[in-house]
Amino acid sequence: MSTLEPDLRARAGFLIELSRRLHQYGAAAPRLEQAISGVAQRMGLECDVLSTPTSVVLSVGTRAGEGMADFTQVIRVAPGDVNLARLCRADEIADRVTDGTLEPRRGLAQLRALGRPLSRRALHAIVVSYGLAAASIAVLFRTAGVDALVAGAIGLLIGAITVAGYGRPRLAVASDAISALVATFLATMISAWLVPLALKLVILSALIVLVPGMSLTNAVRELTSQHLVSGVSRFAGAAATLLKLTFGTIAAAQVCAVLHIVPAAQAPPPLPPWAQWPALLVAAVSFAMLFQAALRDYLLVIAAVIVGYLATYWGGNALGAPFGVFIGGLILSALSNLYARVAHRPGALVREPGILLLVPGSVGFRGVTDLLNHQLADSAQIGVLLVTLLISLVAGLLFGDLLIAPRRSL
Repeated sequence: MSTLEPDLRARAGFLIELSRRLHQYGAAAPRLEQAISGVAQRMGLECDVLSTPTSVVLSVGTRAGEGMADFTQVIRVAPGDVNLARLCRADEIADRVTDGTLEPRRGLAQLRALGRPLSRRALHAIVVSYGLAAASIAVLFRTAGVDALVAGAIGLLIGAITVAGYGRPRLAVASDAISALVATFLATMISAWLVPLALKLVILSALIVLVPGMSLTNAVRELTSQHLVSGVSRFAGAAATLLKLTFGTIAAAQVCAVLHIVPAAQAPPPLPPWAQWPALLVAAVSFAMLFQAALRDYLLVIAAVIVGYLATYWGGNALGAPFGVFIGGLILSALSNLYARVAHRPGALVREPGILLLVPGSVGFRGVTDLLNHQLADSAQIGVLLVTLLISLVAGLLFGDLLIAPRRSL
């Protein structure tokens, strides 16, 4: 065993670092566990993996270990954000190690190199993506041009607050509530003193990137795939984020009421319907920036966002919003699996940005806000809609996997 131990440690170390990176770059529990198990098998190891939003546990051993693990590692990690460029790079390194063209030790070093801090340019791109996403979503919500401009400006400020929280744990924990407070206060003042706004839609558009729609969708999907610990934990985390956003919004509204800052009641007329199409293109570009896709993948990400939105838009107009979300999820899931088969790259490049306009996070935010404002009837109605949309989206993703079976875990 002593002669095998250095090699075994190198392979186990590579698995541990790979699981850390995949978690950090936004891989959900089912896909992360499947990816690590598959890599371990191709490296001649047995590996049991348990992934939750805040930890990964791996037990690694040889095939001749008779069920006994040689290594057990517990990794404490923060919930990860999607980083498509680094996720693809980690997947490429794993493929090279498993096919023998890269030694595990060198693969481990390359994975660790991925953990370098984001460059100043990347941080600036994230801030800009918040502003572009807020402005474009406001247009898709059928607001006026001034609403989109105000939402975009507030979105830039929220992006700056979020980026400022990187490396500052105390600020990061409170950034959701701070962002909601700032967005509501600024939008209310602008509506009261400068120009009338569709206030609720402007606030929601400015906060749209922070609303945990993707987390809610992943939570339900993990629960349906029997990853119960991860699903419940992720659902609780999404609920906590919704509560922080709602608290910030209501607190700012109360402060404005005390200061007698009353927003205008008359909202300006919305933009014409054709404005949604250039706004959709801007939203797609902002999602590529937000998910930090490599430049060569921008066209793919933009196409995925447009296809998902069009499928949902036409399906919803024909048979209702839940069916439209189901069709959008099905098409994106099938297309992501097809892309992974053909290109031998992660299907997340298509799936993750594509479903961002489909996730019902904004519905959940409105529901919690109505509940805390004692609007129980509206809150109950929105809650039912939220559950319906979540089920429809997850069902679409699952049926898409049945239509074209995935051959790559990511």
